[in-house]
Amino acid sequence: MLVTSHGLRPARTAVESDVIVVGAGPAGSATATHLARRGLHVSLLEKTTFPREKVCGDGLTPRATRQLIRLGIDTSEAAGWLHNKGLRIYGGDRPFQLEWPDLADFPPYGLVRPRADFDDLLVRNAQAAGVKLYEQANVVAPILDERTDRIVGVQTKDGAEYRAPMVVAADGNSTRLSLAMGLNRRDDRPMGVAVRTYYTSPRHDDDYMESWLELWDGRPGESNLLPGYGWIFGMGDGTCNVGLGILNTSSAFGKTDYKDLLLRWLNNTPEEWGFREANMTSPVRGAALPMGFNRQPHYTRGLLLVGDAGGMVNPFNGEGIAYAMESGEIAADAMAEAHYRGTGTASAERALESYPVKLKAELGGYYTLGRAFVKLIGNPHVMQACTRYGLPRKTLMKFTLKLLANLTDSRDGDAMDKLINVASKIAPAA
Repeated sequence: MLVTSHGLRPARTAVESDVIVVGAGPAGSATATHLARRGLHVSLLEKTTFPREKVCGDGLTPRATRQLIRLGIDTSEAAGWLHNKGLRIYGGDRPFQLEWPDLADFPPYGLVRPRADFDDLLVRNAQAAGVKLYEQANVVAPILDERTDRIVGVQTKDGAEYRAPMVVAADGNSTRLSLAMGLNRRDDRPMGVAVRTYYTSPRHDDDYMESWLELWDGRPGESNLLPGYGWIFGMGDGTCNVGLGILNTSSAFGKTDYKDLLLRWLNNTPEEWGFREANMTSPVRGAALPMGFNRQPHYTRGLLLVGDAGGMVNPFNGEGIAYAMESGEIAADAMAEAHYRGTGTASAERALESYPVKLKAELGGYYTLGRAFVKLIGNPHVMQACTRYGLPRKTLMKFTLKLLANLTDSRDGDAMDKLINVASKIAPAA
């Protein structure tokens, strides 16, 4: 007997596929694309319709660029992407500019693209690979096998039913599907909150992503040091995406008017940059940043968690899209292996169980280092000391950029790469 949390399944024909992916953001679209290219029939369910907006910084590091290339996405400027050369870091009022490292494992450029366009492009790429997209399919409950308690499908708000032997939760930080399967968020993992808006600005065509490690509501040293870190990303279309993030290791987390905090910082940036309320083109919006594998296990009873649903945001820099797409590819490998071994067999189950093992091997130690990092920078005065004494040292900052952006060569890298790789391997998996 198949049951949902709403009772017995309705007597209507269900959509059958090899895999159901719930959520068509970067994690879901990437997972679905890799599955389809491995020959599986995939149903991709999205509760809204495309194009649609998401709260995001819109900036992509070379790590995310690599995943787009692996998906077969044309990331050229002719295809509408704005390229960036590296990162400009502000500590107080002192800028320090670093180019992305020249590596064998990653391309030498990052990207910027609005999420409304970005997500639409990824889902159309999935459709071109053979994925069946169902929009306005708002999943409200898993369908469980009464004998095994495994998930074998989902039910949507309109009563439609989708069935498959493997289901992927790619439904973001809220991940109602994971919660319905009893997978709750871990409180011992870092969490962030980010807010952002857009301004018309002459800085829109800047070819460096900009990170502000100290936020002041006036001149540094003469006024208050604000909690959190900020960013300014030129969009190339006459606007800049401007925002800030705060970690739950900060005493201000959950006690702050984040919109007011953003405006206080920006009102003290140079007026010619244009970051004033009259030039704001959209409301200030916010989103949670689930970090460091804050929801586990990443596989259980036929359900795999990818992207924000599994808490895969990088604690070092708040980047989520790269890891959403990476986890989708790793999950697709495991599911394809399970499918071809024979769904329902012990061998197939072992293939699915390899997913969280591989995920922890790839990212677990690095995320543990990130957890230690966020505890340190939760104190704004620690951040201030780091920027004051660290920014003038170019070699140290090159190392810091590689560490924070997780950009190292896995083989034959330089001494910095080897140190970061070794530290990530010996750290306990998150």
